[in-house]
Amino acid sequence: MLILASKSPRRKELLKAAGIKYRVVPSRIDETSSYKRPALIVRELAYKKALSVALKHPGSPVLGSDTLVYCKGEVLGKPSNHKDALRLLRLQNGGWQAVHTGVALIWLEKDIFLAGAEVSRCKARRLSEAELKALSGKHHDKAGAYAVQDKDDEFIEKIEGRFDTIVGLSMNLVRKFMKKAKVHA
Repeated sequence: MLILASKSPRRKELLKAAGIKYRVVPSRIDETSSYKRPALIVRELAYKKALSVALKHPGSPVLGSDTLVYCKGEVLGKPSNHKDALRLLRLQNGGWQAVHTGVALIWLEKDIFLAGAEVSRCKARRLSEAELKALSGKHHDKAGAYAVQDKDDEFIEKIEGRFDTIVGLSMNLVRKFMKKAKVHA
């Protein structure tokens, strides 16, 4: 059975909606990268997450994923606190940002190492300072400090690309890697 190296509720929902059976074994890696390009960062971190779990479960295919937001030349991860969330939202307010998601599938027993990344774009609605302050207390566990999948979060007004990439798991990469590795749902 596939192992998901993440406790993200959004990733679990996407796998469940796709009818993919899995179990969760969260990775506990240091989420730092020496890369500067967002696509390389998320690909590396997804790979590190999958590998850290695969080393403990070599007989199972392990899926890792990582997501970040890139806006105005800055990599935006999860906010460290309320003040940081407000800073991230102000930076993105009324503008476009790119959301990069990396996916890796590692199955040590079968010598399978697959990794890739996808990008989608979001345009943030222009919000007032009061609206930004209210939103800044909501999503400290999400890259960019917003939740496009949350019906109450009206920060994003337009999306170009795949919604699942923005939510945090590019399902076309998951399916492609599962097919290549002969992992059955």
